[in-house]
Amino acid sequence: MTLWQDARALNLVAGAMTMVAFASLIVAGLWWLANRPMFELESIEIGPVPGRALEHVSIPSLRASHLNRFTGNFFTVDLDRVRQAFEDAPWVRRAQVRRVWPNRLFVGIEEHRPLAQWGDGRFVNTFGEPFRVNPEEVDDRAALLEFAGPEGTQAMVTRRYAELRTQLQPLELEPRKLVLSERQAWSAQLDNGITLLIGRDDGVPMNDRIARWVAVHPVVAARLNERAEVIDLRYPNGFAVRAPGVLGQDTNDKSERSERGSREFARRP
Repeated sequence: MTLWQDARALNLVAGAMTMVAFASLIVAGLWWLANRPMFELESIEIGPVPGRALEHVSIPSLRASHLNRFTGNFFTVDLDRVRQAFEDAPWVRRAQVRRVWPNRLFVGIEEHRPLAQWGDGRFVNTFGEPFRVNPEEVDDRAALLEFAGPEGTQAMVTRRYAELRTQLQPLELEPRKLVLSERQAWSAQLDNGITLLIGRDDGVPMNDRIARWVAVHPVVAARLNERAEVIDLRYPNGFAVRAPGVLGQDTNDKSERSERGSREFARRP
């Protein structure tokens, strides 16, 4: 018996063809509907992400420069491309894009919040991410921290700053400058003018050396007749205090430990 003589097989084929035809009609209808003029993008709404304000981003200029840059309509526009385009704008750290029925987009903007100036003229935000903007647009630039280090270490320096700031709280001191050298040695300048030579994070852990100095600093400061200018924490069993005028040119060079004028405070075994 051939296929044309099998009623059951013919019914199955006919049903399948009907379903394909019906699905094709649905797809064609959706395509036709999606391309109606009512779904062409008419506007892009821009605002801050929840909990944040915009201080440097100009919403009108940002909207004007981006409105005609994207192809597609409400259904077909590439949201990732829109997001990337907005995140390429100055001061924009992150953009959140969503569709608003029937022909709009909403873009939520999070601005960079500058924490420090980086050594090459860029800035570092509170997330440890580098960014570049016109320095004249940065409010109270002189009050920013100073960070420096090899390229790609901005996040590491920011984390180390947060740790150091926490450790210095008992002394009511704040780090104002933090530098990571090419040899991975750390140094910091505090808000009272003291320079900390911290060194590399090997041997005795860096945080342990800082904690040891913080614990005895009030006693040591009381014993000194002059203000310390440099605290050298690179010793395994103590630290050295240097009076003003004895700081050499390379603050990360261990040979400075032998300079005349420094006073060691070693922990006895």
